[in-house]
Amino acid sequence: MLRWHFARLACLLSVLVLHVPCVAAQANVTGQWTTLTAPMPINPIHVAMLHTGKILVVSGSGNVANNKNFVAGVWDPATNSLAEQPVSWDMFCNGMSILPNGEPLIVGGTLQYNPFHGLANAAVFDPATRVFTNLPSMAAGRWYPTATELGDGRVMVFSGLDANGKTTPLVEIFTVGSGWSTPIKSPWNPPLYPRMHLLPSGEVFYSGPSPRSYLFNPVTHTWKVRFTTTNYGASRTYGSSVLLPLTPANHYRPEVMIMGGGNPSTSTTEIIDLSQASPSWRWGPSMSQPRIEMNAVILPTGKVLALGGSLNDEQKSTASLNADLYHPNTDTFTSAGANSFPRMYHSVALLLPDATVWVAGGNPYRGFYQTQVEIYKPAYLFTTDSNHNVVPAVRPTITSAPASVSYASNFSVSTPNAASISSVALIRAGADTHAFDMDQRMVSLSFTADPAANSLSVTAPANGNLAPPGYYMLFVVNSAGVPSVASWIQVGASNTRPR
Repeated sequence: MLRWHFARLACLLSVLVLHVPCVAAQANVTGQWTTLTAPMPINPIHVAMLHTGKILVVSGSGNVANNKNFVAGVWDPATNSLAEQPVSWDMFCNGMSILPNGEPLIVGGTLQYNPFHGLANAAVFDPATRVFTNLPSMAAGRWYPTATELGDGRVMVFSGLDANGKTTPLVEIFTVGSGWSTPIKSPWNPPLYPRMHLLPSGEVFYSGPSPRSYLFNPVTHTWKVRFTTTNYGASRTYGSSVLLPLTPANHYRPEVMIMGGGNPSTSTTEIIDLSQASPSWRWGPSMSQPRIEMNAVILPTGKVLALGGSLNDEQKSTASLNADLYHPNTDTFTSAGANSFPRMYHSVALLLPDATVWVAGGNPYRGFYQTQVEIYKPAYLFTTDSNHNVVPAVRPTITSAPASVSYASNFSVSTPNAASISSVALIRAGADTHAFDMDQRMVSLSFTADPAANSLSVTAPANGNLAPPGYYMLFVVNSAGVPSVASWIQVGASNTRPR
């Protein structure tokens, strides 16, 4: 007990006198940030979580004009190393979504610097062979496009600068096996990297960065335009946008949260409930710091980690190092500690299967990027022992789960912790760039526990509009809020390769 009091006193002095956060003593409250010893050897501008447990990193020309050393690579979190490989065209500033068979689809890139013009190129990446295969080109060049998987496994691509440097209003939809659709012209001119989310209705919601909201119907190819406007009223440039967890408790009600953005940036957030007959934005709680070029990551508990950014775009002296954790159940933020390095333009963050968050990159200015990689271990991975020492939390385990499941089916998950499991969730493998994860999605599942059999009977998502087909991390979380290590599971998908 005496040792605990001395530790608390030392922590208090470090905060008051040295202004150094007492990370270790607070790990069970705010989590723990660590910096890996291995640097990132290429600029991690675009990243995708692969179902192999590794991370595809695409740099392209690496934000360096006239750099013809186009490069990508695969980062292995087990060894903290990157296996590099060249790419045949400049994938810098592409859009990326992971297809139902687990292959990332890369769309667009850089045709020309200063001023920027976009490529119409497309490719897929095979995680098994680590080979990029070029696909037929799109109708329009796209620099800064957004790719969104639809409920039937097709991928909608929207916006981007074309080959002439003009923003294209064309929607193109990619279908595995048959290629690109006839372009669909939109009645409005989108911003670059529009924030798009597939809703349980099958429609696609545009949440920003501009203040007016739009809704696209991929069946009728029609838009509902300007049907609501944000309270902030100005552009949330390089702010983030998250479809909050879809859960049985909220009847899979789609709510979207927009965070930060603007230059100078804001700390404000807004939330919209799209299940309402006349949806409108409401103010959410504010983050601890304003953030432009931020990232937001959904955790297995359904909470959202907000991190990085700065007050002024690409200004290192105004970097926002505090991290915040949003609690949907209470509509509040709490502290998630502080990371060590500015994470601004071109920074990325992904949830890993071990329920930690991988953070990399950041360009304070062109020609330089942050090489350090950080890992955030959320507070749920820690607890205290009888002597009040912070120790690792005991995690529930998944001993077996199916490799794939069909929609609306029941499946069994084996776990010796069945009696204490409070939630089961699927979290889609992410694809992050420019402050927005184009594939991020969490769907909680209904289940019943059979402790005597050490098993859970789980109901799969009803359809692809709830959980688009593809690979997900399956987590179980116990009554103490501690998640398991994930099992990979393929939901409602075939293994057809996109040729």
